[in-house]
Amino acid sequence: MPFRIALSGLNAASSDLKVTGNNIANAGTTGFKSSRTEFGDVYATSLGGVSSTAVGGGVRLSRVAQQFSQGNIQFTNNNLDLAINGEGFFVLNDSGANVYTRSGAFSVDRNGYVVNSSGQRLQIFKPVGTSSNTFNTGSLNDLQISLTEGSPRATSKVDMSVNLDASDTSAGAVSNFSPTDATTYDYSTSYTVYDSLGAEHTATQYFLKDPTAANTWHTWLYVDNGTTATNVTKGGNASVTLEFGADGSLAKVDGVAAQTVNYDNLTMTNGANPLSMQLDLSKMTQYGGDYSVSTLSQNGFATGRLTGLDVSDSGVVSARFTNGQSQSLGKIALANFPNPQGLRQLGDTNWSETFDSGDVLVGEAGTASFGLIQSGALEASNVDIAEQLVNLITAQRNFQANSQVIRTADTITQTIINIR
Repeated sequence: MPFRIALSGLNAASSDLKVTGNNIANAGTTGFKSSRTEFGDVYATSLGGVSSTAVGGGVRLSRVAQQFSQGNIQFTNNNLDLAINGEGFFVLNDSGANVYTRSGAFSVDRNGYVVNSSGQRLQIFKPVGTSSNTFNTGSLNDLQISLTEGSPRATSKVDMSVNLDASDTSAGAVSNFSPTDATTYDYSTSYTVYDSLGAEHTATQYFLKDPTAANTWHTWLYVDNGTTATNVTKGGNASVTLEFGADGSLAKVDGVAAQTVNYDNLTMTNGANPLSMQLDLSKMTQYGGDYSVSTLSQNGFATGRLTGLDVSDSGVVSARFTNGQSQSLGKIALANFPNPQGLRQLGDTNWSETFDSGDVLVGEAGTASFGLIQSGALEASNVDIAEQLVNLITAQRNFQANSQVIRTADTITQTIINIR
């Protein structure tokens, strides 16, 4: 009997050594969670229970419990290195089955999918329509980054904040206006607009004070000086009349109470769609000061190549392009479980759902029980080397002590055998 008891002790100490050795071996593994051995004593039972004089039958390994404490956050230079600061797991698509991990070392494969070293694809919530703030949290999708150029957008609106000098003397009659003769207009300002193909065009706005009507100005729009665009409606030689009130604010456009000018069907000669845009002059003034342009902006842009990715702490992944635009690609999904210690270890710092872990809870970073996402960082192993070295000494002593029990039992048995 002592042999079997001591043998169970040797097996227990050996299991403890293996678990400790595995922890030490993975001290540098990203997202690794250490384990500990838990043991239970063994007693022979009968219908009446354990006798008050019963001697224990040794020890058994009850379970190897994973420890899901937070590992240190280590910063890197890769925006696709992701760490979870708090609870939760990244969700990965492994050939149709979902697995879960704390290791956020991701990269982009040849097809543009964000994957880990095993080719498992990171899961996200896709944006709803063109919105960058609303996501479909009802389904999971692979995160894919488009490696093609971003689509252009034709200019449809221009915001202009200009002050026209109320004390200015008119340059001449409206009928004498010519964009090539600076003496026939008072002021001009240029800005860039884009057509449906993403090509740039220079739009020039000309202003002439009406020599016969007070607080009245005329404005003309020319695109590329009229050489590559035909200005059909209110473009070219067709002027727009601007009337200002006594307080200097814009009151009427072409005799109608309005503060916008619509330029329609400006035909491009490069094959692009006709350009139609609205000029917002609500901030235009006529004060007794110098001519000045305070703000001038438009909403079009050219094609753009991908320059980088940004991931917010809430998990929103945005692509940046050379045209200065950004596009929301989705929001990283996180998963959690009622009992993470019940997860099954799959290797490669991956886990799978089990009955003991409970049903998976999928949500967004920074909500409920989910932590925040840190981009450009990785979560280190939570193994405490000093603690593991102490465990090694303890397991070694336990192994030696159980070996001594076997030696002592052998000596006693030999003594009995030698009785004559």
